[in-house]
Amino acid sequence: MSERTIGTAAVVTDKFEATSSPVTELVNSYVGRVRSGNMGALPSIIALAVLTVVFWIARPVFMTQGNFANLFTQGAAIAVIAMGLIFVLLLGEIDLSAGFTSGVCAAVLAVLLTDKGWPWYAAVLVSLLTGVVIGLTIGTVVVKIGIPSFVVTLAAFLALQGVALKIMDNGRNISIRDDTIVAIANKNVPPLLGWLMYAVLLAGFAAIQYRKLRARTKLGLTGETAPVIALRIAAVAIVAGAAVLVLNDERSRNPAISSLKGMPIVVPLIVALLLLWTFVLNRTSFGRHIYAVGGSTEAARRAGIPVDRIKISAFVLCSTMAAVGGLIAASRANSVDPNTGGSDVLLTAVGAAVIGGTSLFGGRGRMLDAVLGAAVVAVINNGMGLMGYSAGTKFVVTGFVLLLAAGVDALSRKRALPGS
Repeated sequence: MSERTIGTAAVVTDKFEATSSPVTELVNSYVGRVRSGNMGALPSIIALAVLTVVFWIARPVFMTQGNFANLFTQGAAIAVIAMGLIFVLLLGEIDLSAGFTSGVCAAVLAVLLTDKGWPWYAAVLVSLLTGVVIGLTIGTVVVKIGIPSFVVTLAAFLALQGVALKIMDNGRNISIRDDTIVAIANKNVPPLLGWLMYAVLLAGFAAIQYRKLRARTKLGLTGETAPVIALRIAAVAIVAGAAVLVLNDERSRNPAISSLKGMPIVVPLIVALLLLWTFVLNRTSFGRHIYAVGGSTEAARRAGIPVDRIKISAFVLCSTMAAVGGLIAASRANSVDPNTGGSDVLLTAVGAAVIGGTSLFGGRGRMLDAVLGAAVVAVINNGMGLMGYSAGTKFVVTGFVLLLAAGVDALSRKRALPGS
């Protein structure tokens, strides 16, 4: 082959690589992370896509606008509780009391609203403070006394059931009639406001992505290029825009009598919490300390990180987010009873965090994992409910998905070890 031919082929190859470089670079980067043992959210995204297609084919009603909105409200409380659990799981700890913490905080809210006649903002504040006190107590016992978190939170799991019964007079059902609280999980954002939120969030996401790119370029660090960043922003814009478009469509069977459109109010609430805690984990010293302690407690202590304070703070945040989850659950049910926060709430929330990609071994996970995992759980419960399966079958399938996610985590972690 002549040098001219080789040169021509090289030019063609270079042009092809230049044309396909953004996608190729993104794919190669992700494949490299997967091969190194960092699966991230890949398993949960695949599970979500497969389950959605299966239920859509089996029951076309699964993808209607009304059911799409129901998925958000069904998974909201679990997603919020799972966000709190991620702080504890990142440390390699566990909180088995998060479910009943949400129930106790919801009971406090209901009693203050209904029996005491308090305004909603005061009742919400006391409910959140109740979560703070529970988390502070658990964290202090775990850290200062040295009892394993499994034992302490199991004891709290049992004790908080009794506290909930005491608050509600051993089984009373307390209705919630406050319009503001009820609206959280039962009312919708006006469509125009929904599009405005979408535009603001997309602009903020784009600004953050390009700010990171400029910072890395200024420091001379290699990383993702501008076309790859643009591709990521475009993907977020399409997915989020499609969701807003579907939610803003009319969902009422009789719009002349009652219109039903716009995203549920709980959606921007979850997005706000997701952005807040993602910022805390990724952009603050507290977040970096969480990951450091989860990676190696002894190394973190030798580096001067206040390990005890970090661990106690994680349990406080976990219980506080459980209180927020209890508020959402109370809003959706319009009432609180002794079963609020019980049954499978805790196990489902832990499952959501793990299914989303957070490691049970500590040191690896993101806030987005809670939302993705909760989406998988909500899709399973919703889709199998539409297909007429019993609660037992739902538990079996959810348990299998959780075991599969934990297995993927264990195998990927093993693969990441040197010499594997």
